[in-house]
Amino acid sequence: MKDFALLFDQNPVFAALSEDKKDLVMKEAISKQFSKGQFVTLDGDIWPYMFLITKGRIHAIKSSMEGRSLVVTTFDAGDIFWGLAFFYETMPMLVSLEVAENTSIMLWSARSLIPILKSEGTAAWELSRLMVYKMMRASEILEEMTFQPVAGRLAKLLMDTVRDQEHEPVTRSLTLDEMAARIGSTREMVCRFLHRFADDGIIDITRTEFRVMDTKRLTKVATNSKG
Repeated sequence: MKDFALLFDQNPVFAALSEDKKDLVMKEAISKQFSKGQFVTLDGDIWPYMFLITKGRIHAIKSSMEGRSLVVTTFDAGDIFWGLAFFYETMPMLVSLEVAENTSIMLWSARSLIPILKSEGTAAWELSRLMVYKMMRASEILEEMTFQPVAGRLAKLLMDTVRDQEHEPVTRSLTLDEMAARIGSTREMVCRFLHRFADDGIIDITRTEFRVMDTKRLTKVATNSKG
């Protein structure tokens, strides 16, 4: 509960509530725990809830008719997410929510939370701002998927994985299938470009770890690969 209270107060939507409404919202929260690989909800479900992640990570996954999966975005501790049915009762989920690691959330139904948000103008405004931000991020993801070739998307994923560990060995925490899902490609294409980067001296890769050898060239691939 300590982590929940801290993350609750740090979230701009809940932080904008008056103190009495904060207490009410916290009392209405339902605690849920999930193990890695479980689904919070599935694509097509009518799911009228909002949640705050208190621990762990959740992937939003879109699947194609051919069976390919794309990790559209990832939610971490402190993030909130809502189903479309939270606002429109009959609208189904457009993505599935898969638990990436053991995760705890605090969950609210639309029935319990919407009346409070409607009564608190500032909190409703902050939620609107967050929705606009998520729309902008969705547009960026769509642009990357549409105009940036696989090499650039893979290079960007590697850079995001390395972060401040450049030139140091980094454990390969993602499988080829998981990497393919992150960039909207296939495991064969991912494998091909990993080997190409290695042959070009950009990375050094083994079965268990990889190391970025030429940050400037990897950055160039990530930023200059748009067609």
